[in-house]
Amino acid sequence: MHVHHAIDYIEVPVTDLERAKQFYAEAFGWEFNDYGPGYAGIRKEGGEAGGLRLAPAVPTGGPLVILYSQDLERSLAAVHEAGGNITAEPFAFPGGRRFHFRDPSGNELAVWSER
Repeated sequence: MHVHHAIDYIEVPVTDLERAKQFYAEAFGWEFNDYGPGYAGIRKEGGEAGGLRLAPAVPTGGPLVILYSQDLERSLAAVHEAGGNITAEPFAFPGGRRFHFRDPSGNELAVWSER
């Protein structure tokens, strides 16, 4: 189901597609649809949430993609163990807590939880 004006699909540029797939699979349990050597769709129930796109470099800046977690500490450990670089340790904000990390290609994302 698509929701008007909601985020519908996110493409994440990566410099090593296989390493990125391994990282996101290990850290968050993501699964992928392979569309060739330069693209992998990120599976979700009923379709895809986005994709990993092979790029020669990853630009800095841009929108911050924020993932939700039911267990922030477990997600933090999984990101670390999968090879992510924690750029902001868990901190409180109105409504919950979150941390930021960079994936192996240098993309910065965040993970949040109500607790």
